[in-house]
Amino acid sequence: MPVRIEAIMMDCRDERRLSAFWTSALGYEVAVDQPGDWIVLQDPSVTGPSIGIQVVPETKVVKNRVHLDLMPTAGELESEFRRLENLDARRVRYVENEPDESPWVMADPDGNEFCCVRPPWEPRQPRPER
Repeated sequence: MPVRIEAIMMDCRDERRLSAFWTSALGYEVAVDQPGDWIVLQDPSVTGPSIGIQVVPETKVVKNRVHLDLMPTAGELESEFRRLENLDARRVRYVENEPDESPWVMADPDGNEFCCVRPPWEPRQPRPER
C-alpha cells in the first residue's frame, strides 16, 4: 500500500505568528498545538492537506524547495494579494515568464515563499501594480 502525505511542513522561528497567518489565509483550524515546538493546522472540511509548522533555530536563508500554490476565486487574484498582505504577507518578486499563472511570488511572515495562482480558465490580466 502506498504511503499518504500526513502534512506539508514549514519551518519557522515563531509558530504562533505563522499559525495565525496560515489559519487566516486558508481558513484552517489548529488541530495540534505543542507550544514552542510545533503546530498542525487542519482544513475544517478535512479535504485539504494538513499544514505542520515547526520551530527551528535558524532563519530562512535561501529559496524554498517546496512551496504552496493558492488559487483564489476567479477574478479575485489582485484582491487576494491585498488580503494576504493585510495578514502580513509580502510580495517578493514578479515572475515575468508566468503571467498567466502566478505573477507574484509572495512570502508569509516568516519568509516562506508561496504563490497565488490564477485559475486556468480565467483570462490573462495585465501586469498587476503594487
